[in-house]
Amino acid sequence: MKTRVWDEEYDVIVIGSGFAGLAAAIEARLHGSNVLVLEKMRTPGGNSAICGGLFAAAGSLLQAREGIEDNPELMLKDMLEAGAGLNHRELAKLVADRSVETLQWTIDYLGVEYKDSLNHLGGHTVARTYITKTGTGSGIIQPMLVKCRNLGVEIRMKTQLIQLLMDDTGRVEGVCVRSDYHFPKADSGILKCIKARRGIVLATGGFSNDLAFRLIQDPRLTENVDSTNHAGATAEGLIAAFEVGATPLQLCWIQLGPWASFDEKGWGVGSMFTLLAGFPYGIMVDANTGKRFVNEMSDRRLRTDAMLMSDRAPVTIVDSEGVKHATTLEKCLKRGVVKSFDSMEELASFHMIPLQPLQETLEMYKLHLLHGRDVEFGKPIPKDLRPIEKPPFYSIRLLPKVHYCMGGLRINTDTEVLRVTDGKTIPGLFAAGEVTGGVHGASRLGSNSIVECLAFGRIAGRNVAKRQY
Repeated sequence: MKTRVWDEEYDVIVIGSGFAGLAAAIEARLHGSNVLVLEKMRTPGGNSAICGGLFAAAGSLLQAREGIEDNPELMLKDMLEAGAGLNHRELAKLVADRSVETLQWTIDYLGVEYKDSLNHLGGHTVARTYITKTGTGSGIIQPMLVKCRNLGVEIRMKTQLIQLLMDDTGRVEGVCVRSDYHFPKADSGILKCIKARRGIVLATGGFSNDLAFRLIQDPRLTENVDSTNHAGATAEGLIAAFEVGATPLQLCWIQLGPWASFDEKGWGVGSMFTLLAGFPYGIMVDANTGKRFVNEMSDRRLRTDAMLMSDRAPVTIVDSEGVKHATTLEKCLKRGVVKSFDSMEELASFHMIPLQPLQETLEMYKLHLLHGRDVEFGKPIPKDLRPIEKPPFYSIRLLPKVHYCMGGLRINTDTEVLRVTDGKTIPGLFAAGEVTGGVHGASRLGSNSIVECLAFGRIAGRNVAKRQY
C-alpha cells in the first residue's frame, strides 16, 4: 500500500460556498469537526449570493396569519406535478417536510430577515414563498458567512477541485486542488493534496454555464442560449464524483427560466420584476398576435416550452397597481429593461403588437377576474388580482435562459453519494444542493432550491461529522 503525502489535514472538507456548502460547514463544526470550505472563485456564495432570495415553506407562521391553508403534503404534490413524476419521492418529501423547520433555522439561528408578506410563485397551489429583505440570496449568505467566521470555519477562496482521492479500501479520503487558482485559467495555481479525516461534502452547484458539458446533455443549449448563473457554474465537481464511481442522475433535465429579460444579460434585474409583478399580477402575450398563450403562473417548464414556440420575444404587461409588487422597478426602468407607457396604445405601438387583439385580450382577462376563474389557461386568481387598466402600463420583453440543473449525483436521504455499479454508498463522500439530482424531477418550482440546499446541507454536515474511519 502506497502512503500518500498530505499537505494539510482537516476533519471535514466542503467543496463550494453556497447555501448547501455553508450549511454543511456550520453543522459539521457544531458537531465537533474542524472544517475547511474550498471555493474556486474570488468571492464566496456562487449562485446562492445572486439569486432572488425566495424561500418556500409549507405551513409557515405568515401563512397562518394570512389564513392560508398549507402543509408539506400539498407542497410535495406540487413538486411531483411540476416534476412530471420523475422526482425521487423520498428526497422531494424531505424538502417539503423540513421546509418550515429550515426556514425557522435561518431566522432563529442565522438571524436572516424576510419581508412581512408572502409571494405566490408559478406551480405552487398557494402563496408559500418568503423573500429576504435584501431581495437576493445574499440576505442569507452573509449571515451564514458571519456564523462560519464566529464558529472558526475556514473558508479558502481561489481553490479549485481537481480530483477526489480514494484510499485502497475505496473510501474518499481527500482532495487534490489548485491553490491560488485564477478562474478560468485551467493551469493556474499550485497543486496540493488535503486530507479529510471524516469525509467530504460536495456542494459545487450546477453546470448551467458549462457550455461543453450542458451541450452533451441537451444539444439545443448552444452558446446562443444565455444563462442566469454566475460564470463559475461549471461541471468539474460532478466529473470528479463520476471518476470515483458516483451515479449520474437525470442530467439532461436542464431548466430555463421563463422570467428573464431579453434586454439584459444573465439574471439581471428583470427576473425579479417578472417573478413578483409581471407574472402574478400581469399577463404575457405573444408579440405577433397580442394574445395570451399560457398560464403565467404554471411551472417553469410549461411556460418556457410555450414561449419558445414563437419567433419573437413575448411581452409581459402590468399596470400601476400590479407593479407595486416589483422590488427592482427603479433599476429596471433605469437600465431600460422595463418600459413605462401612459397608454396601452403607446405600449402596443412600441412593441409592434396588434392593438385590437391586445385590447380584446385585456377585456377577456378582465372578465376572467370578474368571474373568479381563468377559463382559458387556469391562472390562479387571488383576491388582490385586478384588471390591467390603470396607467401607467409597464412592459418587459422575455427570453428563457438556462437557470437550473435538476440532474446531478444520486444520493440517499442521508446525503451519501451512491455508487453507479451497485447502488451502495461511496464511503467518505456526501453531496447536497444543485450538484445532486432527483429532488425536482423534470422541473423545479421557484423558491424550492434554497430550502433544498439548506436542508440537505445541514444533514450532510451532521452526518459527515459523525463518521469515523
